[in-house]
Amino acid sequence: MPRLRVAALEPLTDPALAPAEPGTGLDALTVGRRIRHHRGVKGWTLAQLGEAVGTAPSQLSQVENGKREPRLSLITALARALEVTPAELLDPSPPPTRRAALEIELDHAQRSPLARTLGLPEVSAGRKLPTDALESLVRLHRELARRHDASHATPEEARRANTEIRLLMRRTDNHLPEIEELAEDLVRCAGYTVGALTHRQVARMASDLGFSIIHVEDLPHSTRTVTDLAHGRIYLPPASIPGGHGLRSLALQAIGHRVLGHERPASYTQFLRQRLEINYFAASCLLPRAAAVQFLSAAKADKDLAVEDFRDAFGVTHEAAAHRLTNLLTSHLGIPLHFLRVGEDGALYRGYENDGVPFPQDASGSIEGQPVCRRWTARTVFDVRNRTTENYQYTDTPAGTFWCSSQTGSSGDGGFSITVGVPYAHAKWFRGRDTRVRTRSTCPDGDCCRRPPLDLVERWADAAWPSARLHAQTLAPLPSGRFPGVDDREVYSFLASHAPPAGG
Repeated sequence: MPRLRVAALEPLTDPALAPAEPGTGLDALTVGRRIRHHRGVKGWTLAQLGEAVGTAPSQLSQVENGKREPRLSLITALARALEVTPAELLDPSPPPTRRAALEIELDHAQRSPLARTLGLPEVSAGRKLPTDALESLVRLHRELARRHDASHATPEEARRANTEIRLLMRRTDNHLPEIEELAEDLVRCAGYTVGALTHRQVARMASDLGFSIIHVEDLPHSTRTVTDLAHGRIYLPPASIPGGHGLRSLALQAIGHRVLGHERPASYTQFLRQRLEINYFAASCLLPRAAAVQFLSAAKADKDLAVEDFRDAFGVTHEAAAHRLTNLLTSHLGIPLHFLRVGEDGALYRGYENDGVPFPQDASGSIEGQPVCRRWTARTVFDVRNRTTENYQYTDTPAGTFWCSSQTGSSGDGGFSITVGVPYAHAKWFRGRDTRVRTRSTCPDGDCCRRPPLDLVERWADAAWPSARLHAQTLAPLPSGRFPGVDDREVYSFLASHAPPAGG
C-alpha cells in the first residue's frame, strides 16, 4: 500500500512521549531482545555466547539491554553463532515474545522525557522481575502518558495548534502538491476522466487498496467511520439523503489515512495535521487537480469565476468547492484569496487567507470563535432576503478593498455563511464584480461595530441586565484520552460484532 510523507506537514512527535531511538534508525533494544531470545533458545549463557563470538559477556549484556548498538560485524557473528540470519536479528517487527515486548515498552517509557521530568527511578526489567509486576509497571506508564495527553488536550492547546497549522498552510498557499499527485493517480486508476467522482469510482479506489465499503446503522457515536484493517473493511453510515454525496468524502478520508501512512497521533497538533491531510486528500479526489484547474482556467479566461459553477461541475457542497479554491487559485492561477465559514451569531469557525484580509484574532493569534465585523459580507449576507444564490459585496478595510461572494446554509448547529474573497485588483476575474453593494469596515477599531452608539450607552448602561448566551464549546474541554475522542471500547465491540467469520 502506498505511503506518502508530506514534507510541508511533517508530523511532530510530542517530545514528552518520544522514545529514545538509536542514531542508526534501528531500535537497539528490540535487536538486543531478539539476541537474548535466540540465546535462550540455544540454552546459552552470556559467557558461552561471548566465547563463540569473541566478545566480553559485559559488552553483550549492554547490547541485549539496548544500551549499546552492535556493529554489523558483531550482528553477523552473533547470527552465525545463534544459527539465524542477520535479518532475523534486525527484524523491526514486534518482538518474539510478549515478555520481550513488555520489557522494550517499559525501557522506552523509562527513557522518555516525561519519565525524566517526573523524576521516576528506573526499574530493571531483568529476568528476576516477575511478568505480572512488569505488566503492571507498563500499564502505569501508559496511564501516565494518557493523562499527559489529556492534560494537553485543552481549548488553549487546540487554539494554539490550529493557529500553527493555519500559518504553516498560508506559507504554502494552502497547496500540498504531493497529496495532489497521489490523488490524481488514484482517481485516474479508478476510471475518472471528468465531472463528478462517482460512488462506484470511490468504491473501486478502496478496492484497489484492499478495502470494501460497508454501510451500517450502528457506527459508534464517537466515530465518523471505522476501518477494519484485519479484514479490509471501511464502515460508513447509511446515506441520509438520496445520492449521499457526503459519504464519498467520508470514504475518501478513511482511505486517506491509509495511503498517507498515518499512525496514531502523539499530540493534538499531529492529530489536527492528520485531519487536515485527509480532508485535503478527499478534496483532491472529489475535485481532481487537472480537471479542476482546466475548469477554473476557462472560467478565468471568460472572467466568470463563480463558486456555484465550480460546485455544480463536480457535485460537491458549496463549502467544499469554496475551500478547494484556496488550494488551487493561488498555486495555479496566481490569485490570492481568503475563505471564511461564519456562524449566524457572527463567530468565525474556519478561515484561511493569503491576501492580507485582516481576520479578527485574540492575543495568541487564534481566529477560531472570534467575532467577524458586522459589515463584512460574511455577516451582511444574513440580512439578504434572497439566499438562493451567491451574494456579492465590496468592503473597504484598513488593509484595502476586498470583493467577496457569500452563500448561506444551515446545519444542526444553526445557520452559517461560506465566503470567498479577493483583493479589489483580482475581482475582475469573478462573476458579481459589477455589484454596487459596498460597505466600510474599520475593525478591529471598537467603534466600527463592537461598541454601541454613545446615546444608547448613556440611556441603557445602568438600566439593562442581559443574560449572556454561552457557546458550550468554549467551556467544554477536548475529549479526554486519545485526541480524536474515540471511545475504543465501542469501536472494538463494533468490529467484533461485524467481523466476518474466520476464513471468510
